[in-house]
Amino acid sequence: MGRENVILILTASAGAGHLFAARAVEHALRTRAPDVTLEVLDVLALCNVLFRRLYAGGYLLLARHAPVAMGWLYDAMDRPGGHFRNRSRIWIQDLNKRPVVQYVLQRRPALIVNTHYLPAEIVAQMRRARQLDCPQVTVTTDYETHRIWVQEPTERYYTATDDGKFYLTQWGAAAERVHVTGIPVRPGFDQPMDRGEARRRCGLDTGRPVVLLLCGGFGVGPTAALLRELVFMPADAQVAVVVGRNERLRARLERQVAGAARAVRIIGFTDAMHEWMHAADLVVTKPGGLTVAEALASGLPLIVVNPIPGQETRNADFLLEHGAAIKVNNLRLLGRRVAALLNDPPRMDALRTAARAIARPHAARDIAADALSILGCGGHSQV
Repeated sequence: MGRENVILILTASAGAGHLFAARAVEHALRTRAPDVTLEVLDVLALCNVLFRRLYAGGYLLLARHAPVAMGWLYDAMDRPGGHFRNRSRIWIQDLNKRPVVQYVLQRRPALIVNTHYLPAEIVAQMRRARQLDCPQVTVTTDYETHRIWVQEPTERYYTATDDGKFYLTQWGAAAERVHVTGIPVRPGFDQPMDRGEARRRCGLDTGRPVVLLLCGGFGVGPTAALLRELVFMPADAQVAVVVGRNERLRARLERQVAGAARAVRIIGFTDAMHEWMHAADLVVTKPGGLTVAEALASGLPLIVVNPIPGQETRNADFLLEHGAAIKVNNLRLLGRRVAALLNDPPRMDALRTAARAIARPHAARDIAADALSILGCGGHSQV
C-alpha cells in the first residue's frame, strides 16, 4: 500500500487530558501490536509559536480568568449555523497546519488515532483533498460530545457514553462507526490495588482517611482556597494535593501549609497517579474528562468543584445523574461537606458503588483492539 509500519497518535496540548488519553491508547496498542512503530505527536509542537500560544495558551487563559467566556464559546461552536465563526477558525488553522501536513505525509502511516479534534480535522481535510488515504479513528475525551469532533471521513469514533454516541450521529457520524468504549485511562488504573498498599507506596499513614485534591495537569483553579478549607475541616484525615507541572503553585502551597496541624502532602507532576487515587478515600477535583475517568476506574467518590462552563459542567452533570459525585458550589462549605462524607460510611459506599458501575477501566484496550481490526490485525499481528 506504500505505507510505513507506523501508527500515528495525534493530540493537542490544550489541557493535559488529551495527552494522557494518547498515552493510554499508545500503551494498549503497544501491548497488542508490539511490532508496530507508534508515534505520539502533539501537533501544536509543530506549529509556530504564535499559533501555539493562541491555541493552548488561550485555553489556559480563558480557563483561569474568563471561564464564562469559555463556556459561551463552547456552546456557540456546538450550535447550527455560526458559519462565520467556523470559517474564521478554519482559516486560522489553515495558515498554521502546513508542518503537521508535511509530517503526516512524510511518515506515511497505516493508521492515525486522534485524541483531540484539531488533528482529526486536519487529517480529514487531507483525505478530502486526496493528499492522504490512510484510515483515521478519533477518541473523544468527555462524557458528552460536541459537534466539532465530527470530522469526515473518519472510520471510527470512540465515545464515553450512549448519549455521546447519539449526539455525534446528529451531526453526521454513522451510528455503526460510533463505538461506546469509555475514555481511555493510563496504565495502572485498569488493575485493582489494595488501599493500604497504595498508601504505603505513597508514604501516607495507612490508618487514617485520605482526601485527594487534584488541580489538573496545569494547576488551574482556586487551589489555595480549597486547600485552606480542607486543612481546617472537622475530620481526622490527611490531605494530598497534586498540582501537576505548576511549580509556582507547589511552592505557594508548601508555604501555606508549613506548620499546619493536619498532615498535608504537596505533589508535583507524577507518573503514579493511579497509586494516589487508589490510596484515597475521596477526591476533590474539577471534572475534566480524563480525571473523572481515572477516578471512576479507581472506585473513588468525587466532590466536584469549580467546573469550567462547557465540557466540565456537562461532565459534572453526568456524575451527579449517576450518583457518583456531589457538587460543592460554595467553596467555604468544602471542609464541612468532605467531613460529613467521611463520617457517613453508607453514603461513601453508595458513591463508590455508583462510580464502579459507570467506570470503563478497559477502554484503552477495547479501543486498541477495534482500531487494529480496521487494518485486519489480530491480537499481536503486524500492520
